[in-house]
Amino acid sequence: MGSIYLRSLHCQFLYRKQLTFRPNTTIFYPRISFSFPFSPGINRHFNPYKPLVFAVSAALTIEEEKMRVKLSAPGKVCLNICLDLQVKYGEHVVILGSAKELGSWKKQVPMSWSERGWVCDFEFDGGQSAEFKFVIVGNDKTLVWETGNNRILKLPEGGSYVIVCHWNSTGEPVKLLPLGLEEYRDRVEDVGHKPTADASELGTSPFVGQWQGRAASFMQSNEHHDREVERKWDTTGLKGLALKLVEEDKNARNWWRKLEVVRELIHESLEIGELLEALICSAVYLKWVNTGQIPCFEDGGHHRPNKHAEISRDIFCELEKITCSKDTSPQELLVIRKIHPCLPSFKAEFTAPVPLTRIRDIAHRNDISHDLKQEIKHTIQNKLHRNAGPEDLVSTEAMLARITKNPGEYSEAFIEHFKIFHQELKDFFNAGSLTEQLESLRESLDERGVSALAAFLECKKSLDAAAESNSVLDLIKTMLSLSALRQVIVKGLESGLKNDASDAAIAMRQKWRLCEIGLEDFTFFLLSRLHNTHEAMGGTNWLADHLDTKKASSWNNPLRSLILGVHQLGLSGWKPGECAAIGSELTAWQEKGLLDKEGSEDGKRIWALRLKATLNRTRRLTEEYSDALLQIFPKKVQMLGKALGILENSVRTYAEAEIRAGVIFQVSKLCTFLLKAVRTALGSQGWDVLVPGSVSGTLVQVETIVPGSLPSSSEGPVILMVNKAEGDEEVTTAGSNITGVILLQELPHLSHLGVRARQEKVIFVTCEDEEQVSDIQKHAGKYMRLEASSSGVDLSPSSNDRGAVSFKKNLSSNGSSAAKGVAVKVPAFNKGNSSLRLIPLAEADVLTSGAKAAACSRLASLAAASNTASFRVPSGVVIPFGSMDLALEENKSTKKFMTLLQKIETEGVENDELDKLCKQLQLLVSSLRLSDDLFDSIMSIFPNEARLIVRSSANVEDLVGMSAAGLYESIPNVSLSNPAVFSDAVSQVWASLFTRRAVLSRRAAGISQKDATMAVLVQEMLSPDLSFILHTLSPTEQDHNIVEAEIAPGLGETLASGTRGTPWRVLSGKFDRTVRTLAFANFSEEMAVSGADPADGEVHRLTVDYSKKPLTADPKFRQQFSQHLGAIGLFLEQKFGCPQDVEGCCLGEDIYVVQTRPQPH
Repeated sequence: MGSIYLRSLHCQFLYRKQLTFRPNTTIFYPRISFSFPFSPGINRHFNPYKPLVFAVSAALTIEEEKMRVKLSAPGKVCLNICLDLQVKYGEHVVILGSAKELGSWKKQVPMSWSERGWVCDFEFDGGQSAEFKFVIVGNDKTLVWETGNNRILKLPEGGSYVIVCHWNSTGEPVKLLPLGLEEYRDRVEDVGHKPTADASELGTSPFVGQWQGRAASFMQSNEHHDREVERKWDTTGLKGLALKLVEEDKNARNWWRKLEVVRELIHESLEIGELLEALICSAVYLKWVNTGQIPCFEDGGHHRPNKHAEISRDIFCELEKITCSKDTSPQELLVIRKIHPCLPSFKAEFTAPVPLTRIRDIAHRNDISHDLKQEIKHTIQNKLHRNAGPEDLVSTEAMLARITKNPGEYSEAFIEHFKIFHQELKDFFNAGSLTEQLESLRESLDERGVSALAAFLECKKSLDAAAESNSVLDLIKTMLSLSALRQVIVKGLESGLKNDASDAAIAMRQKWRLCEIGLEDFTFFLLSRLHNTHEAMGGTNWLADHLDTKKASSWNNPLRSLILGVHQLGLSGWKPGECAAIGSELTAWQEKGLLDKEGSEDGKRIWALRLKATLNRTRRLTEEYSDALLQIFPKKVQMLGKALGILENSVRTYAEAEIRAGVIFQVSKLCTFLLKAVRTALGSQGWDVLVPGSVSGTLVQVETIVPGSLPSSSEGPVILMVNKAEGDEEVTTAGSNITGVILLQELPHLSHLGVRARQEKVIFVTCEDEEQVSDIQKHAGKYMRLEASSSGVDLSPSSNDRGAVSFKKNLSSNGSSAAKGVAVKVPAFNKGNSSLRLIPLAEADVLTSGAKAAACSRLASLAAASNTASFRVPSGVVIPFGSMDLALEENKSTKKFMTLLQKIETEGVENDELDKLCKQLQLLVSSLRLSDDLFDSIMSIFPNEARLIVRSSANVEDLVGMSAAGLYESIPNVSLSNPAVFSDAVSQVWASLFTRRAVLSRRAAGISQKDATMAVLVQEMLSPDLSFILHTLSPTEQDHNIVEAEIAPGLGETLASGTRGTPWRVLSGKFDRTVRTLAFANFSEEMAVSGADPADGEVHRLTVDYSKKPLTADPKFRQQFSQHLGAIGLFLEQKFGCPQDVEGCCLGEDIYVVQTRPQPH
């Protein structure tokens, strides 16, 4: 199934401004790929046992979910229309009606998604009547109207009301319900099935607010067994730990046994090495248990709550050990945070032999009736002491609501006693409010911690009192105090759980852990309010306008909000190094402010480009988090949901709820908000042109560019819309009828993929704007025209004139045919035994060493005469053509090699046979060893401890018409001190001649496989500060007077391979020395080699902070470095006689050139 992108989530996010509801107008399209149908509808199904509770996940606070009532003006009616409807993924709901407020049957009035349903607010003139209907709008803009007659709305003369409707129930009465929070909640319940106890009686604790199980039912005797419902399990297709969990659940009727299932599952996973799966299963299972979707029943046993507490302590200790282990993955940490809130407390009062005894005294009071005593005894007391479960807190809160409903009905002493018990029970279930949880930490905090706690609680108190009327500064002040307190708690948890920790210390650590998670949840609320406030101040256009007038101070608060949000992600353990780097950059750009000029360039434009790079990096961080969640949960949730009998809707919306309820959702919204403003200020449409031109073809969406990805039915010209790329693909190997590519991610212009697309004359653009991407996807399957130039990109419908161009046969469906008329001429080569000596780089030529080594040889001689375009070339030697053949002979493998080589010449790609043959060839060649004579010769040239890089130099790369950039291997960081590692590196380079991509690339170029051979270039290894690729004829500008450079931190593989992110991109005038910055780098990591590391072919990946990189932060350095690159490009173009594709690096003050080849154009 093709991937589905969640690009409309933010469109369904309810936007509140002060006391009114407004349809949301901002757009949010995080690039989140789903492999299953996903519905973002409301997570609510009525059933006879479940009360309707308007509550969201624990991440949302009560304050945010309170309804803000707009008081109607005289003669006006304020009406909130709510549609209870489940829609498919990507669809949304609009309303159309006869009144002008309802669009006059012409204009769609969008509704907003909320936890209550699809909602919209209107203000009508009193006394009027109107007809209306609801309409579902599909991804492709198709409309699905309700069936039946129009709904008829008759309004009173004034007041505020709500109506609740159901899809296709057009004949249902249109009931105007007075709009007040409590009454609204109660009256809506009447629309569905009436539960045993009113939903309003459930109280307000977040724990009970999420309850989706049976409603509380008070009983005069032990009727718990009578209320049980039959459960069914389906283990079809289950295996491993998931099967174990479901099988164990069959026998785990009550809560403590279900906790025991989780304890055993985690213990077993540690023994068999399947920890992540166990954690996922446990998190999902416990959430469904705690929300009542998996019910707990009595099993005839008698275990007091201390049993649950002891099991919880064991689980908690295991989770803490995992959390503090260096080997724990970010995904495992993420899931562990979902488990903690589902565990009960194990404080001393709950591990005592007879815990929670206060309820027994309450049930025997003399100031309440016999019937009430019996209800408390059988509904709460006996049940709690036999088989405690989450349902007991639901019953207790329902009882509390009941006895406090009518003041004076019960004695104050009884009510106060019951409230104390309620607090104790909440404490046991860890269901207290954030303030209650934090107060419980006070005694364990040092002076600094107490101060931080007091500061946050004071800010929170002020915030709560002011409802939604807080200023941005108040919200940011609260965020800062929250961050300070959370840092104190995180720091305290860093030391890990000691082996000899006392039970009291472990119990207090649980409180610290839950408070830290609770503060993260409260961050969601604060960021939501901040985002809404920024929108209310004028939104993205307001920010862009202020940047145009150089009022950058307007950006301070939105940037500060984003900085604080990213900091919170880091405190949660998600890529803390990356979060710290992003925070450092955003802070630096905010503090730097706008300058009139940066070097010779416009200060406003440079500031915006710099910020755009960091914002794109931030968005990438949020996408990676969302991708991790979607890799973790959906498949397991589907399997477990089906096996455990969970409602389909809860299963379908599980992952969505986890994303929407997390800080990541708010950070992504803020990031999108700022990115849109930056693009507006820059006049950018979100497009980037790698290969300009115009082309027509059928728009086909694929996940990646690989042979077989293009459907065999795709005939005629095709424009590919590609979700992701690695950067080293070749377009024509996926299909020779591909004329254009639209890649939905960033990509360096001069990456291997970009270079090959230019050589293959395939129009190539990337798009990073979410709205543009959404529009592009609507045209999938249609015949389109793509026009790309330096002035912009246009994609529009086109007439289908497929006969105008003759296309080659699609190589993805028949690998036996080579592309005729495009065959590349392979130079003659010599691999006779007479040449099998080590060749110094100065003597390398095309005949013995290949075009790459020959070019390096000439570069070495040119370096001495480079003068103003000064550069250096690493020293090196060449293992010539024929060395691999000699190794085959010595290994007695020549016959086998030739047989396999002959087979891959003709094998098609419609099955996996070619893959198998290529792997056999690679395995054979990689097992070869370099001859002792050649190794000894290399030893005589390089010091034993010298770090070297082993590079390919085939006779089928770096040619005019076939650059084969990045197609063959280079192995960095090896040395002669370990002969086995060095020999392996050489054989890996040889073997790279026979990868599937290499074979298909030669086939597409009309080159016989037997004509390909490989020399190996061995050079000193550099560990550069910067690496670059130059094109001496700017590919995008097509200007012979401009050198285009792309630059990355660290080793050049980051740049050439197409790692996600953008490089520094600059244009340098060959003759006038002008410099124009096109983009700033935002790769998350740089690759480096340290002198202390072993020379084993591996490199380090280090997180990059661009606020500390001179090329970003220092305009003078950027200008001088760019001018130097421009001079080198001009010099080499003149010496080699044609535009060049140059690779090199910067180490200290020296610039090295390591490769040059004819530039495809």
